[in-house]
Amino acid sequence: MGKILAVVSQKGGVGKTTTAVNLGAAFARRGLKSLIVDVDPQGSVRYGAGLRKGHTSYGFADYLRGERSLRDVILPTALPWLRVMLVGSVTDDADHSRYAEQIAEGDLLPRMLATAAERCDIVVVDTPPGLGAITRRALASSDRVLVPLQCEPLALQTTPQILRGIQDVVTHHPSLTFDGILLTMFEAGNAACERTAEYIRTHVPPNLVFDLVIPRSAAVSDAFAAGQPAVLRAPADAASQAYVNLATRLAERFSR
Repeated sequence: MGKILAVVSQKGGVGKTTTAVNLGAAFARRGLKSLIVDVDPQGSVRYGAGLRKGHTSYGFADYLRGERSLRDVILPTALPWLRVMLVGSVTDDADHSRYAEQIAEGDLLPRMLATAAERCDIVVVDTPPGLGAITRRALASSDRVLVPLQCEPLALQTTPQILRGIQDVVTHHPSLTFDGILLTMFEAGNAACERTAEYIRTHVPPNLVFDLVIPRSAAVSDAFAAGQPAVLRAPADAASQAYVNLATRLAERFSR
């Protein structure tokens, strides 16, 4: 049985989708059968996951509506061991409330993730920002959770919120393991960034914060613009190497 890893954040723009995509690719490069599932109606996974040209835009929302089969919405990528499930046509909707209601009130998401975990070594779930109904349902259906946190002063306000939210989910889903906070977009020499990282490391228990950081990198942005994971397009880049190292650590934890 594979592991289901939810990637969550209190706010957008912190590297959540970048982390989900690059972890999925890094796991696949290790020979682990991996699936990235996008349940965020913004649908950003489609831009950087390395999907083959001419891929369909159908995804989880279309499966949720009963319009597509599971086989239809699992897409191949440039990596033999990596598959992707986009969020689908909900990205075209102006109002995502019905989509959120269907996830919160039904059991299709947990059933789908459980089925995926039977066939994959690792399922990485990219969730919407915040701890709304979709994210909570994803967390309640997952085995592990990872929190990317941008090294900026606002992180000092959002950290307690996300930790309280995860703890609330754990009270109802005690088998959920919190793998930790991942500091992203770190800039050495940037005083505000370094103060933020120091504050987090001082005020959050050490076992809840990864000692590695994801540096801010133009190569990561370039890779996303090219539609590829950075770990494939720019493997020598410091951010790519950090994601590969993170995937190694997580894979070791998952195998225990």
